[in-house]
Amino acid sequence: MSIYKEMLGEQFHRLHPMLRSRYTIAPHTTFKATGVMTKIKGGPRWLSPFFLLATRWKFLFPEQGKNIPFRIVNKGQIGPNGEQQVVWERTFFFPKKTRYFNALMSLDPNGLVKDYLGEPSLFYSELFFLVTEEGSMQIESRKQRLVIGKLEVSLPELLKGNVLVKESYLEKLDAFSIHVLITNPILGTLFEYEGVFQADDL
Repeated sequence: MSIYKEMLGEQFHRLHPMLRSRYTIAPHTTFKATGVMTKIKGGPRWLSPFFLLATRWKFLFPEQGKNIPFRIVNKGQIGPNGEQQVVWERTFFFPKKTRYFNALMSLDPNGLVKDYLGEPSLFYSELFFLVTEEGSMQIESRKQRLVIGKLEVSLPELLKGNVLVKESYLEKLDAFSIHVLITNPILGTLFEYEGVFQADDL
């Protein structure tokens, strides 16, 4: 069973049918899609050196732009400890650079999704998934930690990058829409992208 179906329970059946197919990612299955990010923007310019450093871990990047080609691959697998995992590989094709925003998700015993971002992991966030009234998927972050090797340091509220994601299916375009927004209580918007993509084989 997909970790998302297990975590959402009865809510899963309220998703748009295409989103149900998209999030049925069991071990040894893969979802692939391509599209365009109509908008990619960052926060304060002085954060750019930190975002540039994060590219070494395939986590965040300083580039911004419009109409940026995009590729997403989700792969289901079984981790070393036997838990079901989903690899997220997001690739953004800027005119002069190719950037990545990768993560590894698994299911917490308490029903939250564990999200380790970067390769190797640099940041951890607990994610809460819910299905909206119109059948879209909404994702919100909860507890977050900085990952330093085997050490994980909890982040206080003022240092958190609060994540809000909404993914829908647009019947008229026969495509998925995605909006990701990362904000901080003090600095405001840290990172945002919005666009559409179509599955290779759904």
